[in-house]
Amino acid sequence: MPQVRPTGLSQAEALERLRTDGPNELPTAKPRNLLQQAWEIVRQPMLLLLLGAGTLNFVLAEPLDGAILMSFVVVVIGISIYQEHKTENALAALRDLSSPRALVIRDGQQVRIAGRDVVRGDVVLLVEGDRVPADAVLVDGVNVSVDESALTGESVPVRKTVGSGDPDDEAMGEPGGDATPWVFSGTLVVKGRAIALVKGTAANTELGRIGSALRTIPQERTPLQREVDRLVRVIAVLGLVVAVAVAVIYGLTRGVWLQGILAGIATAMAILPEEFPVVLTIFLALGAWRMSQKHVLTRRTPVIETLGSATVVCVDKTGTLTMNSMTVRELLVDGSTHALDGRPLPAEFHPIVEFGRLASPLDPFDPMDQAFEDLADTYLPATERSHAGWELVREYPLSEELLALSHVWRSPSGSDFVVAAKGAPESIADLCHFDETAVARLTTLVDAATAQGQRVLAVARAALRAEGGLPSDQHDFDFEFIGLAALHDPVRPGVAQAVAECARAGVRTVMITGDFPGTALAIAREIGLDAEGGCITGPELRTMSDTELAHRIRTVSVFARMVPQQKLQLIRALKSNGEVVGMTGDGVNDAPALRAADIGIAMGARGTDVARESAALVITDDDFASIVGGIRQGRGIFDNLRKAMSYTIAVHLPIVGMSLIPVFVADWPLVLLPVLIAFLELIIDPACSVVFESEQIDPMVMEQKPRGLGEPLFGRRVLTIAVLQGVFALLAVLAVYLWAVLGNRPDDVVRSVTFATLVTGNLALILVNRSWTLPVWRTFRERLNRTLKWILLGGSALLLTVLLVPPFRAAFNLGPIGPSDWAVAIGAGVAGVVWFEIYKVVAGRSRAT
Repeated sequence: MPQVRPTGLSQAEALERLRTDGPNELPTAKPRNLLQQAWEIVRQPMLLLLLGAGTLNFVLAEPLDGAILMSFVVVVIGISIYQEHKTENALAALRDLSSPRALVIRDGQQVRIAGRDVVRGDVVLLVEGDRVPADAVLVDGVNVSVDESALTGESVPVRKTVGSGDPDDEAMGEPGGDATPWVFSGTLVVKGRAIALVKGTAANTELGRIGSALRTIPQERTPLQREVDRLVRVIAVLGLVVAVAVAVIYGLTRGVWLQGILAGIATAMAILPEEFPVVLTIFLALGAWRMSQKHVLTRRTPVIETLGSATVVCVDKTGTLTMNSMTVRELLVDGSTHALDGRPLPAEFHPIVEFGRLASPLDPFDPMDQAFEDLADTYLPATERSHAGWELVREYPLSEELLALSHVWRSPSGSDFVVAAKGAPESIADLCHFDETAVARLTTLVDAATAQGQRVLAVARAALRAEGGLPSDQHDFDFEFIGLAALHDPVRPGVAQAVAECARAGVRTVMITGDFPGTALAIAREIGLDAEGGCITGPELRTMSDTELAHRIRTVSVFARMVPQQKLQLIRALKSNGEVVGMTGDGVNDAPALRAADIGIAMGARGTDVARESAALVITDDDFASIVGGIRQGRGIFDNLRKAMSYTIAVHLPIVGMSLIPVFVADWPLVLLPVLIAFLELIIDPACSVVFESEQIDPMVMEQKPRGLGEPLFGRRVLTIAVLQGVFALLAVLAVYLWAVLGNRPDDVVRSVTFATLVTGNLALILVNRSWTLPVWRTFRERLNRTLKWILLGGSALLLTVLLVPPFRAAFNLGPIGPSDWAVAIGAGVAGVVWFEIYKVVAGRSRAT
């Protein structure tokens, strides 16, 4: 058999080849330059209105106002490009995380790397469910079949064999055909396992030569985005109608039509909520990036909306609730039990260790196989039972019908075969042709072990003369039962707390495992999972009708002896009860269930690429606590998004009101000229997209019930609060405006004191909307938000500058105001939001009772 360097490349060699050849990825679209980005931003309605207003001011021979408006356009473009840069960086980070992974040998160690880091000469390990990361030639393999339909269009998998020549010299062939040694980038391993030597990467692969585009995270419109798009369209049409009406009324009542057009533009600027789509894009992109920092990779952005609606999370036991770090605790042979606590191993227990190892892969990756390897290394070192020099002739793999595998070995003399089998006790009993009495006795032993939360495997052996040939089925061997091995897989730290947090959040946890019912129930009780409803097993599930399963699944939270295909039945039963289901999976057979679930969750560490591509979420550390953290983060993102949107509605109401009301009285001065509305946008835009996005998650977010799956962003309560905040802020500003007008103040002073009130109220709205449950003083003490101070200080500094520095004051058509005017403006701005602080206290007391 051809050999490759067993240590693979060194890390230094890999880095040098990566530098020389470039990353293993196909060319993507050329990034836009600054001018292209600026042009995209300028085409937004708000900036077009600013440009129109600036042009009119130049026509009216007011170049200073025109220049200020044009400068605001430049500032807004700068802010938008910065925000877009953050968003694109977040999406790029997500694309890197979601790219296919590869298990390679570097410096003699197996390491999992991003597919883009694979280089020529890498030794890649491939198993069922892996996406091949680069063009390569097989140097070792067992029962390997590959789906090459992505390249050939042929849906039937093709068989792969080991190359016959030196892999370093062997050239790559073409896709298709049977019994070839070549595997190609982008194809899928559907069976077996292999070791391959990488021959080509990136554009030097078959996939690169036919010009396929890089797989990227799809940027489809989510239901929430479509809801916001509809809202923006309705408001935009309304704004256009109102703006035309304002321009006409102003021209008719005051006879200055160009000024009327400016007033109409100001009204349109005040009404148009251009922040909505920007805020939504930033929240979803940066929110997904923040989740990835918590070990939760978001492959499809709509899942962020769905997370807050989850009512059930179905999880695998092994590796998610437990550590997936197996150790053999006890051996049971011929009625005798031996606890592996460091004492010498009696001779009668040597055969189960010996054949348990022979029934495991040569280079074990699965934790159970590794446990038998470690057991043999500890108790059978350098003995005749280590079988150095024996040759593995054939593997009989696990199947859905028989949960056992067999390895056939040939001794160095070649005179006979030795067969080792390992698997579920009932499957090994089947291979050994147990009668009912023997099966009952075995079941008693297994039940006793599983009741302690241990996983139990059985081991058997057989012998066969070499000249007789090998049978096609495991059942044809004359197996002898050896004994049982009880393995322990400790529960992950923090799982019990995560299950309890889910319960408080109205999210039910359902355990699915291939283990025995006793093991599953013992683990369920240990982590605090509801086990009162008992357990449903896979064989029982096969006999149930859909109606019966939908009824039983309301109270049963533990499912044992399940096969992957049965997950789909569970999802359908839960959905028929109106549940919003999250489902974990890691194998090829889990893909249908992951697609069918409302929230498909793939395991990143042990999951196959097929499972990852089928899922909406990938948990990179395979920890249930990370799943719960993802639900908390998703709820927090949506909660902060709703606060940002509500703030946007609230802050626009006083702006719209003060743009409209003075128009209808000819003697009243206009307050919000286009230049002042542009000033306000410099506060509103960063507040929406920076302050609220950076806000820490409300600690009470997991105490709330799941959000309805079809519940709109602006429910009745949310919209009512937003509108009331805007109305009260408008009343406060209007009161100050009337106080100044009726006090016969000059027009520019009226404008100054009213504008100061509006900016103060704007900043106050930011503070009260940081939390809808905590008072402002507690949010300062309990919620760290590094961006808040910059918005507050920046907004206050800009207001002081335009009102206290004469050249700026003149440029903005404002007048000087005294200390009493400042006191009235600040007091009124704060007074407009005090009612909401009172509401928080009253609502908090009602929740407590």
